[in-house]
Amino acid sequence: MKLTKKREAKINVFDPEKSYDLLECFQLLKQVNLTKFDASVDLHVRLGVDPRKADQAIRGTVVLPNGTGKEKSVLVFCTPDKEEEAKAAGADYVGLDEFIDKVEKGWTDIDVIVATPTVMGKIGKLGRVLGPRNLMPNPKSGTVTLDVGNAVKDLKGGKIAYRVDKFGIVHSPIGKVSFSAEQLAENAEELLSTLVRIKPASVKGVYMKSVFVASTMSPGIQIDLKSVNGL
Repeated sequence: MKLTKKREAKINVFDPEKSYDLLECFQLLKQVNLTKFDASVDLHVRLGVDPRKADQAIRGTVVLPNGTGKEKSVLVFCTPDKEEEAKAAGADYVGLDEFIDKVEKGWTDIDVIVATPTVMGKIGKLGRVLGPRNLMPNPKSGTVTLDVGNAVKDLKGGKIAYRVDKFGIVHSPIGKVSFSAEQLAENAEELLSTLVRIKPASVKGVYMKSVFVASTMSPGIQIDLKSVNGL
């Protein structure tokens, strides 16, 4: 595919065959951004795992110190005694039967769903609607909990869920181009150090193979892992 002059000029800002210091990566990324809107910044981490093995199917959550730059809409499925707690924490939608009916009819205009364990039996039937959209509450991602207040606060404050795909890669948003290079570096470091902490004992050889960062429609820039604290 022929590159436009604008894209070619942006790509020439860095060497695609070279890896860069963590902070420098984000400084370069802000230079090569091609969009006029506030693009998302994503981290792409290739791990030396076999996702077909249950203990190597990496997934979990992390609270990014500087948030994601996106305001998440949160729905909480709970019994009446938990409704005030969820609302006080900032949940956008709170209830049970009313929202079960809406979801059954195809409503999925939310980013995250939190549920108490006591209502999981009632919302299990929503799996066919929520499952394909990765919206089904799950204890491993912290979205099935009795502590709905803190769960909502964490999600509103920058908590994200990550999981490895079938190729052994974790793709995760870590902020927006409008963030400072330092803020993006801090968020990336938090995610990477979390992935290192949960390394499965059964993994042999190189665990973290490569890490690239890219914004929407921008070229990817490789991070030098030696520059990341804790790796």
